[in-house]
Amino acid sequence: MQPDEAEMPLECTVCHKKYSIRRHLRTHTDEKKFECTPCQKKFKRQRMRTGEKPHECTVCLKRLSTSQSLTSHMRTHTGEKPYKCDECDKKFTTSGNLKIHQRLHSGERPFECSICQKKFSESGKLRMHLRTHTGEKPFECTICQKKFAESGKLRQHLRTHTGEKPYECDVCHEKFAVSSSLRSHMRTHSGEKPYECSICHKKFSVSYSLQDHLRTHSGEKPFQCTVCNMNFRQVAHLRRHQLTHTGEKPYECTVCRKAFSTPGVLRLHIRTHTGEKPFECTVCHKKFTQKVHLQGHSRIHTGEKPFKCFVCHKEFSCIYSMRNHQRLHTGERRYQCPVCHKRFSNLRDHLRLHTGEKTYGCTLCQKKFAAPESLRIHLRTHTGVKPYQCPVCYRAFAQSSPMVSHLRKHAEGTLFGCTLCQKNFSQSQLLQKHMQTHTKERPYKCSVCHMVFPVACLLLIHLRAHLGA
Repeated sequence: MQPDEAEMPLECTVCHKKYSIRRHLRTHTDEKKFECTPCQKKFKRQRMRTGEKPHECTVCLKRLSTSQSLTSHMRTHTGEKPYKCDECDKKFTTSGNLKIHQRLHSGERPFECSICQKKFSESGKLRMHLRTHTGEKPFECTICQKKFAESGKLRQHLRTHTGEKPYECDVCHEKFAVSSSLRSHMRTHSGEKPYECSICHKKFSVSYSLQDHLRTHSGEKPFQCTVCNMNFRQVAHLRRHQLTHTGEKPYECTVCRKAFSTPGVLRLHIRTHTGEKPFECTVCHKKFTQKVHLQGHSRIHTGEKPFKCFVCHKEFSCIYSMRNHQRLHTGERRYQCPVCHKRFSNLRDHLRLHTGEKTYGCTLCQKKFAAPESLRIHLRTHTGVKPYQCPVCYRAFAQSSPMVSHLRKHAEGTLFGCTLCQKNFSQSQLLQKHMQTHTKERPYKCSVCHMVFPVACLLLIHLRAHLGA
């Protein structure tokens, strides 16, 4: 029940809700009785963006434009939440917030976009959505002049300049610039994953991860680059890609002055200076600078390979490995080396050939490598693992490329060559038999008459003579 229901004598003839004031009727009639004299624009309420804020909070001295706003604001100090949802018992500080929340239960979306007919549960969300059509960005950062469609996004952006992180985790005390990031982070402690994929039933801790995941089923890439028309599954991927056209790197490391295109990449880079590795494997206690690296590593212990190639159905533990693999099917080489201008499906490892950088170290002998694949191959010299086996002679190899060369020699019949007469054979057994013609070696002896033979087949023919006798 909402407070003071007994004091709401006026019933709306349209929706039958009760209110203490007549202003509610204007939501149905769209009556706009207050006119701005300079521009003649009409409004439902008299005080509208005049800048006048006559109502002051006695606790924090914040000024507000209406008495209603002040009443709602005071509840942030008192903690009072008088509006309760009948469905789930969640409480709210304002009736408006309760009304919006109730639409989650009812599914009601009364606000429709006149351009694309998309519907929204809140008028504010419709207003923000309309800016995606108009391109309007009315909120500008006074420091870097970057513009935003929402005031909230501007407030968040300003924290990248100030470094302010007002939201702190009660469990590990990590701080966040936005409240939604804290809410998502809290689920790493609770393990809660409330968002489930209706196709494969995989669960996610945040809604946007589910939305992104659903596109892996649909193949949808709704975000297009206006420069090269390349499509992306996530808007973050598009923004990161667009920086390759502009070359913009606004985030600078205070230690070495290296510049980066995104704050996230800068944060990761700073860990190369601090040595911080906040993500630890619970099985072997190995630590990582990035959460995604820990997730990939954890699959070594579990054996999980959740990423499957849609062409050949090969499975991978890491999505990046799968994407690189898929380019073998498509032939796509999207990255061009700025040094030698060759094109690659994975440029990062190739660039280390030019820089000499070797970031992958063997934990057994401390030898370093430029690419993770080179390290994996090297580790086989310690473990003795030879996963590639010839289907003809069953010889095993540590790498696939020597096995391919080996198979080619089987096909050509030139794998095993005689050093005395240069005659070639496809199998080692055939070469061994041939060598006996040079050495006069006769290893096959008849058990009846002790006659010796260079090859087994001659002994078998000879034995038939004894049997016939």
